Amino acid sequence: MFPKNNITTALAARKMLQMLQSTDDGDKNRMGKSCSKDDIVIFQGSSTPLPSGIPSYTVQILNSCVSGCSIADIHLSCGWFSSARLVNPLVFRRVRYDDCIVNNGDALGPGQTLSFQYANTFPYPLYVSSVSCC
Repeated sequence: MFPKNNITTALAARKMLQMLQSTDDGDKNRMGKSCSKDDIVIFQGSSTPLPSGIPSYTVQILNSCVSGCSIADIHLSCGWFSSARLVNPLVFRRVRYDDCIVNNGDALGPGQTLSFQYANTFPYPLYVSSVSCC
């Protein structure tokens, strides 16, 4: 889905792999421990531009927890997020300045990924601001 030469995606994937291979007490493969916003990993990369030439981006949001930790009410810091391409509001929408909600507030199960595309002249930095553990 992402271009093979996308360094941002490669670095994020490497970080994800390192998190999953961790063996200390902060292990991301934990079982029976509470989740945290660190369990949500965001990948973002360039996509094919719109016919008008507006750059397009694909975002994947992953619950990196391996088992037993569904995560709901995922809110991202997203600035004044807007898109020239329609984004399904049940998947991702801006609630107010710098507050976007993922999956309409519903839970992402362990290992579940959600993705969407948007178009704008620049990519928005997206960071997890809060979550609720189910």
